Amino acid sequence: MYSRLLTDNMLGALKYAADNLKGSARRILMAKTVAAFGPGGQRQAERELGWNRGAIRKGQGELESGTAIADNFSARGRKKAEDHLPNLLENIQAIVEPTSQADPTFKTTQLYTPLTAKEVRQRLIDDQGYADAELPTRRTISTKLNALDFRPQTVAKSQPLKKIPETEAIFEHLFFGIDPRSLPHIDPLLLRTPREVIEDLLDY
Repeated sequence: MYSRLLTDNMLGALKYAADNLKGSARRILMAKTVAAFGPGGQRQAERELGWNRGAIRKGQGELESGTAIADNFSARGRKKAEDHLPNLLENIQAIVEPTSQADPTFKTTQLYTPLTAKEVRQRLIDDQGYADAELPTRRTISTKLNALDFRPQTVAKSQPLKKIPETEAIFEHLFFGIDPRSLPHIDPLLLRTPREVIEDLLDY
């Protein structure tokens, strides 16, 4: 057989050439080499050159048709969790929305929830019937929460206004008839009527 005439140097050169080619060019090189080997060439190439038979057959098809097959590498990436769990995002929303609150400071439009990603994952198991093995990791759940615009953190409560002595004195006046102007510790500016303020502005 022709393959028996190949020296170690020739085998090395073929391996080197194949390793430095990509896609269709690499497969066509394989197909042409196998054709030169003759009968049993695929098996010989697999044994002596370490070439994959599937790639060889694909190259033979390209060689016969004269058309290169484009490699769709982008489709080989890892799929998103919702690709194999189509209701995942909807179920996460169903769990989180009842506990979510708007930012009490109104500085952002984000929603906040006291539920952590770990708790949401457990609720998916307990409430939605998911198996632990099929769910993504806690970190992935956290990523999904962020994508849905939920922020797992304790919602800060609005702080009540702090009372000052002047406020207390004015309330005493309102409820007990005490004239606050008679109290020397109150800043007179706090007791001015809107009309007095406007008149001062006009005079100024």
